[in-house]
Amino acid sequence: MTNELNLDREAHDRMTASTRRGAHKTRANTIVKATDHATPLELSNITIHYGGGKGGAEPVNVVDDFNMTLHAGEMHCVAGRSGSGKTSILTVGAGLTLPTSGRVFWEGDSLETMGDDEIADRRRALIGYVDQGGALIDGMSALENVLLPAVPDGEVEKRRDMAKDLLDLVGLGRRMRHRPAQLSGGERQRVAIARALILGTRVLVVDEPTASLDRAAANRIISILKDTTSDGIAVLVASHDHELVRQSDTLTELI
Repeated sequence: MTNELNLDREAHDRMTASTRRGAHKTRANTIVKATDHATPLELSNITIHYGGGKGGAEPVNVVDDFNMTLHAGEMHCVAGRSGSGKTSILTVGAGLTLPTSGRVFWEGDSLETMGDDEIADRRRALIGYVDQGGALIDGMSALENVLLPAVPDGEVEKRRDMAKDLLDLVGLGRRMRHRPAQLSGGERQRVAIARALILGTRVLVVDEPTASLDRAAANRIISILKDTTSDGIAVLVASHDHELVRQSDTLTELI
């Protein structure tokens, strides 16, 4: 069961009116065209069951008939207790797992019409995913971690300046040579967010970004996420952090 609330429609309308005027260059040197993806992510009648099958066990109903429309420049928070299905919704929206039933739309296109390779290619171009804890590669510097998604396409040098800009954006420009062990939990989370944006992400999906942080570090993460929406990027976040919930544009509570 969900209870969907619109927390800041006036702010969203102002953003939409502004972005309709055309493309603009973000502080991370990415190009966002709101007219190209006014609704970059939509979940329609999503149901997620686990278990069942040949073993005869009863399936566990995690999410039932979930609907969400995510607009460019908007942050939507999925809130709820542990085990309520928040992470399951995020992984389905990011195309990492399939729902039991229902449809996922990326920029108006249903994933049902795509093969695995097309989904993978579209995901790389559209979605940046940050899992809980924002895992980094220990043997790499912050800059190298941010550049990691650019390796498969051979674009490391092409995106190096952008990676530095992103680290500046999240307040880590002076720590880009540091390795994860030399960074605090909040700093590692910020590196993970920068990494998720390196390919020109239009939808940032973030799972419990403030869960293990103190209040000051958590507030810094929330500020970064809000700044990201100001650049026209849509943010889908799962959290039970009351401050993050309060600052989201829209909210779905899982009961």
